[in-house]
Amino acid sequence: MTRIAWRYPGVWRRLRWLERAVRLVPYAALATSTVLDVLWWPRQQLPGTLALVAVAALWLAIPLVPQWTDKTALMAGYYAGLIALAAVLVARSPVFGYFAFTGYLHTIQCLRGWWRIAGVVATATILSVSQLGGVDNLSRATLPAFATVVVFNATVSAAVTILTWIAAEQTEAHRRTIEKLEATMAENAGLHTQLLASAREAGVHDERERLAGEIHDTLAQGLIGIITQLQAAETGAEDNRHRHLDTAARLARDSLSEARRSVRALRPEPLEDAALPEALSDVVARWSADTGVPAELASTGTARPIHPELEVSLLRTAQEALANVAKHADASRVRLTLSYMEDVVSLDIRDDGRGFGPAGAPPDAGGDGSGFGLTAMRQRLLRVAGTLAVESEPGTGTAVSASVPAVPA
Repeated sequence: MTRIAWRYPGVWRRLRWLERAVRLVPYAALATSTVLDVLWWPRQQLPGTLALVAVAALWLAIPLVPQWTDKTALMAGYYAGLIALAAVLVARSPVFGYFAFTGYLHTIQCLRGWWRIAGVVATATILSVSQLGGVDNLSRATLPAFATVVVFNATVSAAVTILTWIAAEQTEAHRRTIEKLEATMAENAGLHTQLLASAREAGVHDERERLAGEIHDTLAQGLIGIITQLQAAETGAEDNRHRHLDTAARLARDSLSEARRSVRALRPEPLEDAALPEALSDVVARWSADTGVPAELASTGTARPIHPELEVSLLRTAQEALANVAKHADASRVRLTLSYMEDVVSLDIRDDGRGFGPAGAPPDAGGDGSGFGLTAMRQRLLRVAGTLAVESEPGTGTAVSASVPAVPA
C-alpha cells in the first residue's frame, strides 16, 4: 500500500479519509443517540440503556482489529450482534435510530455476497421502527405505513449498497491491478539491469574481438612483412639491401599508424581520404611492390559509397588474403575483382599458387601462424552480415570470395 500512496497521493488521502470516517461515524452516532436519550426519554430506563451503550461501544471496536477483518465468519457474527444491539436500543428509545444507521456503513465491510442485501433490509426495518416513533407506535393501524417505510428504506438502501458494492469491487480490482503493475515494473527493472549487464559484457567481448582482429590485421601482418624484408636484406644481394631495409622501415611506420588508428576505432588510413576501389588499389600496389608478385585490381558495376564498417571489412579481407598469398601460395600472379551489385558488394581474390586440398587446408591458419587468419575474416564478415567462401585445389591456386550487403553509407 505504501507504493500506491507514493504514486497516487490523492487517491491515498481519500481512502484514508473514508477509512477514518467509517471508524468514527458509528461512535459519533452512538454518542448522539445517547445524549438525545438522556435529555428526552424517561429516566427509569437510563441505567439499562447506558449499559447497552457501553456494550455497543465495545462491540464497535471489533472491526478495528486488522487481524479480524479478513475472517468472514467473525465479521458476519459481529454484524449480527450489531443489528441485535441496534434493535434492542431502538426498542428502548427510537432516537437510537441514528446508531442503527451504522448497519448500512458496515454492510460492505462485514458481509459477503447477497448477504449484504439481507443486512440492508434488517437495518432498514430497524430504522423504520425508529422513524415511526418506536415500538409503542406499531399497531395494526400503522402497519401499512410501517410496511411502506420499510419498503422505501430497503429499496433505496439496497440500491445504494449495490452501487457501493460495485464501486468497492472496482476499487479492489484497481488496487490489484496497481500492485501487479508495481510488481511488473519491479521485474522489468530487474530485467533491465540484467540486459544492461549482458549488453556491457557483450560490448566488452565485441571490443576484444575487434582489437584482436585489428592487431592481427595491422601489427601481425606488418611484423611478418618487416621480418620478410629483413631476411631478404640479410640473405639477398648487396644492391637490394637498402631497398629491403627501406621497405621494412615503411612497413613499421605504417603498422604503427594503423595500430594507433585501430585502438582509437578509426577507419584504416587507406579509406580515410579515398573510396573503397582507390583504397584497395593502393593496398594491392603496395603489396605487389613489397612482394614482387604482380597483382591487379578490377572493378565491375557502379561504384558507390557503402557503410564504413562494410568497407573496412572488405579492405581487411583483402589485406589478410594477400598476406596469406605471400606466406603460403608461392604465386606468380594475383587478381582481385571488386563487384558492385544491386544488393551486395563482393570481393574476389584469386592466385595461381600451389593451392591446397582438404587434408592440407588450414582453415584457421593466419599468415602469422597465430591461428587467426581465415577465422578472423569469417568473424569480421559475420559481424556485418557478410559471407566468406574459399575454394582451392592443389596446383590450381586459391580463390577467396567475400560478400557484404550493399548498405548505403
